[in-house]
Amino acid sequence: MLLRKVLLRGASASRLLISNKSPPASLLPLASGCTRFFSSSTQSEGPNDGFVAGQEGGDEQPAATITVDRSGLYHPPEHSHEPTTESELVKHLKGIIKMIGVWVMCLWEQMGQPKKVNLVELGPGRGTLMADLLRGTAKFKSFTDSMHIHMVECSPVLQKLQHQNLKCEKVCNADENGEKSSVTSITGSPVTWYSSLEQVPSGCMNLSYNTKFPPTIILAHEFYDALPIHQFQRSSRGWSEKMVDVGEDSKLRFVLSPQPTPATLYLMKRCKWATEKEVESLKQIEICPKAIDLTHTIAQRISSDGGGALIIDYGLNGVISDSLQAIRKHKFVSILDDPGSADLSAYVDFPSLKHTAEEASDNVAVHGPLTQSQLLGLLGINFRVEALLENCTDEQADSLRTGYWRLVGEGEAPFWEGPDELAPVGMGTRYLAMAIVNKKQGTPVPFQ
Repeated sequence: MLLRKVLLRGASASRLLISNKSPPASLLPLASGCTRFFSSSTQSEGPNDGFVAGQEGGDEQPAATITVDRSGLYHPPEHSHEPTTESELVKHLKGIIKMIGVWVMCLWEQMGQPKKVNLVELGPGRGTLMADLLRGTAKFKSFTDSMHIHMVECSPVLQKLQHQNLKCEKVCNADENGEKSSVTSITGSPVTWYSSLEQVPSGCMNLSYNTKFPPTIILAHEFYDALPIHQFQRSSRGWSEKMVDVGEDSKLRFVLSPQPTPATLYLMKRCKWATEKEVESLKQIEICPKAIDLTHTIAQRISSDGGGALIIDYGLNGVISDSLQAIRKHKFVSILDDPGSADLSAYVDFPSLKHTAEEASDNVAVHGPLTQSQLLGLLGINFRVEALLENCTDEQADSLRTGYWRLVGEGEAPFWEGPDELAPVGMGTRYLAMAIVNKKQGTPVPFQ
């Protein structure tokens, strides 16, 4: 009812107005620090171009005997994360999504306000999220004094940008683990960089928060969707992994593996977590072994050290059939189009993360996933929008409602009166949030 009230309140009879500024990164399926794989010198192929299948039936054939048979491969329906435009007021509204600092502080309080906490961000991109978090919590000195920030980033270029955006000024003396850290002038907190989560110092069987190793809080915001995925397709011999091959014309093409691959073990695990009905209806399954392994590591760390993790990303609360996409200059291109300079992303399979964490340790609890619409609703976005509408022009109100719909709505906005090609598309159910916490903390905000 309140959502309807926000959308309809003060709506102009004229066409809604939207600015022509560049698409917001948060509404694109590109994760921070996403590796570039594809280049952009030629036109993209259609969604069915470049597909071939392995020879089916009879005895298994060696890889060299794979023949062209495009009819054997499944051609999934088109899908997209539509890029959109935004206004300055909508940018302000989108800041509500990053109340992540409040979540971290609430979890810290639930842990009993420990004197030391490891705050870890996976794939920090340019470092803007962490910088915003620190600025938003800078006045809570007992909280910021407890923080040791760990940035997990393998790119030296991005590490340099993060160092600049966090306003790091000097290098501290080595700590008890031999690590040298910079200090952010925003809060005075030490900041250390690592290329993997495994390198971040951790306790072992840490039974309380007063031991040598402090609890850990991990943030993964639009990180999982950049991890590599594997696609399996149903064939006459069962599930076969889709591989990349070079055809006789020297062009890249998809083929089906003639025999099981190492990723098949992860496929078997994913099918075990799904219902028989879910699997039977699919012609293709997408899995992410890296996501499963990473979540297992996160859960074990939280189990031993205490603390929690917040994962926010594009994804589904179910088995994923086909979501891998390549984007170049805000446009979708063929996956096999000129490897080298397009961004790849795929939906995050949240149930696989949930099952992985629960199986990794009995000491952790998984909460969610919540949709972006649910998350923002629990964080008070409806009341925030109502307050913003009290002091804005008709044009700003139209823009605000449009942005609000993109954040919490689903599908095309029912109130839109402008050109069809500019109709705002709701992302409220495409973006999910999940928390993994040590059971000592209880249920974290806003998952109660």
